Amino acid sequence: MNGASREALAAARERLDALTDNTSVDAAKLAGELAAVTALLDREVSLRRVLTDPAQAGEAKAALATRLLSGQVGGEAVDLVSGMVRSRWSYSRDLVDSLEELANTADLTAAQRAGVLDGVEDELFRFGRIVSSSTGLRAALTDKAATGSAKSELLRSLLGGKADPATERLIVRLVTQPRGRSLEAGLESLSKLAAARRDRMVAVVTSAVPLSDQQKQRLGAALAKLYGRQMHLNLDVDPTVLGGISVRVGDEVVNGTVANRLDEAARRLAG
Repeated sequence: MNGASREALAAARERLDALTDNTSVDAAKLAGELAAVTALLDREVSLRRVLTDPAQAGEAKAALATRLLSGQVGGEAVDLVSGMVRSRWSYSRDLVDSLEELANTADLTAAQRAGVLDGVEDELFRFGRIVSSSTGLRAALTDKAATGSAKSELLRSLLGGKADPATERLIVRLVTQPRGRSLEAGLESLSKLAAARRDRMVAVVTSAVPLSDQQKQRLGAALAKLYGRQMHLNLDVDPTVLGGISVRVGDEVVNGTVANRLDEAARRLAG
């Protein structure tokens, strides 16, 4: 996002934080309602354009949103959406992307309140690893011919009772409403959003054998010092790396694995 949309999203995030700071607000319920509005505006392109039309007065757009949504979703969701359509957006799709982010953030806030945010982060990461290692599962979850209800049922059979309800809700929404993204990109986005709830960055750490608690603490402290922010470690074990570790933070990769060093030596010999 750029320009007006970035400012509008920042304001919407502040309003959501102010709302969910109030423990009387059911953050999980709010998440579901915002997700429903996201689906509506993603489907109804003409309505989305009207609500983001810069030629229309902000108050008029807010009044329209209020009329459409009142009685369909709770007052908190109506107020949030009305506030968002008062803002200016660079592109109409930016409004829908922002609503989707707020819905996911509200679910992560519910997990944080329940003290299970770390577990949700880990479950999102582990699910991503399962999908990447199972072509059959990935094909079933991304099959455009399959209905959303069929995909939901499959996910509930996989996750029900095994993952936190917030994790299940986030993954079901992602799979049934991909909105043009790959499954992997969507899961990575959710993982980053979860980390942001604690103002942390995510480091994907791959090692040949599981790291000890002491090693994880030392690595986390070193990365936090390097990046100046608290770091959440997503740990993956891959025997093919032979030894050492590989660390990926965003687009940066620090590869200290034996396999990588052997590959580099082979390239130099070949050169």
